[in-house]
This record gives sequence, C-alpha cells and structure tokens, in this order.
Amino acid sequence: MFKTRLISGIVLVIVLIATVGIGGLLLYGVLLAASLIGLTELYKVVRVQDKILGIVGYLAAIGYYVLLYLNKMEYVMPLAILTLMLVMAVYVFAYPQFVAEQVTTVFFGVFYVAVMLSCVYLTRELPDGGVMVWLIFLSSWGCDTCAYCVGMLIGKHKMAPVLSPKKSVEGGIGGIVGAALLGVIFALGMNHFADASVSPALCGLICGVGGAISQIGDLSASAIKRNHKIKDYGKLIPGHGGILDRFDSVIFTAPVIYYLTLFLG
Repeated sequence: MFKTRLISGIVLVIVLIATVGIGGLLLYGVLLAASLIGLTELYKVVRVQDKILGIVGYLAAIGYYVLLYLNKMEYVMPLAILTLMLVMAVYVFAYPQFVAEQVTTVFFGVFYVAVMLSCVYLTRELPDGGVMVWLIFLSSWGCDTCAYCVGMLIGKHKMAPVLSPKKSVEGGIGGIVGAALLGVIFALGMNHFADASVSPALCGLICGVGGAISQIGDLSASAIKRNHKIKDYGKLIPGHGGILDRFDSVIFTAPVIYYLTLFLG
C-alpha cells in the first residue's frame, strides 16, 4: 500500500509540474477534465452521476470553462442563475425522482469543484503567475505535512474530535507557520535561482493564509464523506483515492491564493 501510494504520488507530482509549468491550454484542459471527474465523484455520493440532474451539472461546468476560455467572466452570474433554474426545473418535472439534497449537491458541486479549481488556471495567467501558482500547492500540501509532523510531536488539543480525531490545534498552528516559512523559502529560492522578483514576505503571508484555509478544505471533504459513510471519493489515484481526496485542500486554497495575489501582488 505504501509503495503504491509513493509511486502514484511521484507520478502525480511529475504530471503536476509539467502541466502547471507549461500552463496555457494544457493546464486549462487538465483542469477541465479534473473538474468533470471531481464532479462525477461528488455526484456519485448522492447517486445522480448518470441522471439528468447530474448532466445539468456537467453542462454547467463545461459552460463555465467555455466562458473562462473566452474571457467572458461577466456571464458567470447569468450562467449560475440559469443552472439553478434548470436543476429546479428537473426537480419539479421529475418529482419525486429526486430529493432536495441531490438538487443542492448538483448546484453546489459546480462551484465547489469546477469554479474553485479553475482558480489554479486563473492564478497561472497572472503577470507573476508562473511563480505564484506554486503557492497553491505549497500552502495546501506543505501545511498538511507540517501539521502532521507538529501534531505527532506536541499535539494535545483536538481540533475536530468527532470529524478528524487525529488533527490537533497544535498541528494546525504548526501547519500554518510551516506553510508561511515554506512560502518565504520558496520566494528566496525563486529570486536567487530563477531570477524572479517576488516578495518573500508577501509569499510567506499568502502561504500562511492559504495554509489556514486549506485545513478547512480538508475537513470539509472529510465531513461530506463521513455524512455518507464512504472512505474515498474515487480510485483514480492509487493509494490516494479520487480527485476530491487528493485535491480537497487545493480546491479551497486556489481561490484564496488567486485573490490575494491579485489584490496584494
């Protein structure tokens, strides 16, 4: 199990470096595919992945990515309203085939998976996006690693005792501090070795905030799984689960890093 997890993790990192490093249409296409897979995983939880209700969600996600590609983001709100009307129409005219939870999950999923994950692409397209986009993964996965290490060493007070008994307050704080330090080190390294010109203090601040938010993303995904008594969302990544299992914290971190970079950078 450990060997499988390690190998698939290495492959995932290689694919990530290649797609995010190249950016552009390659990153756009990979994120679109990942969003649709993630939506399928989420919709399977409420059993609408192959139903007309789920299809509305897939079409809404594709429509959003089309607007993103065409740089017509002013039409996202009309798309959201149209999507809500369509899922409610399906709910009404197919009644009682679907229940309210399925309807809300379909609408929620478009934003939770497709819109929030697309912020990786939006960050990459910013003027300093080639550097700043890596803070999304550094803050989420770096925070997780630091939180685990600190929690194992000095963790005493439970952060969410019912939802995730192994997570501690001390570990959470350690994860935030660790993510901030990683951001500073990353910026110094990029400035020295890649001739970048990013602020170490700014990267540290953004990574620290991203690390705090990433823990909410991790726990949110766990809460949904606990509510529906499932271990993993999928089996796409051997040893890691599905897209939502591996990128649960990234989904929350991506929009935070994007807007902080946009407003502070």
